[in-house]
Amino acid sequence: MRRITLWMLSTVAALVLMFSYRTSLHGTAPVRASGASAPAPSASAAAGTQGSAAKTYQGSVAQTQWGPVQVTVTVSGGRITDVGVPTYPNGNHRDEEINAQALPRLKEEVLDAQSADIDTVSGATVTSDGYRQSLQAALDAAHLS
Repeated sequence: MRRITLWMLSTVAALVLMFSYRTSLHGTAPVRASGASAPAPSASAAAGTQGSAAKTYQGSVAQTQWGPVQVTVTVSGGRITDVGVPTYPNGNHRDEEINAQALPRLKEEVLDAQSADIDTVSGATVTSDGYRQSLQAALDAAHLS
């Protein structure tokens, strides 16, 4: 009788743990941050990145396993002065938690490196890869390496 009781309790505990485990939901809709996305630069804006006026360039939308990622860069005097992420996966609490930590770190790395040659943030590999891909497209539009 004790074995059956122990077996039933362990089975119930395993089922409770299994059903309470939350993962990212594949296919959730992205939410845009306030301020939406920056307008695409004109041909004359792309040619004038060496001037002192700040210009913002949009990267392409990188489709990742957990949702799209898009990066914008602001360039002034040939240097990256700001990085924005108008589109990123945040369809559930876990995505929001991960990206609240990862996106500021990625921004800091870009501002330090002044390129798309940045490290992946541990725990946010998929977002980091999409971020780098969109960032490179924005830097290409700004004629930066």
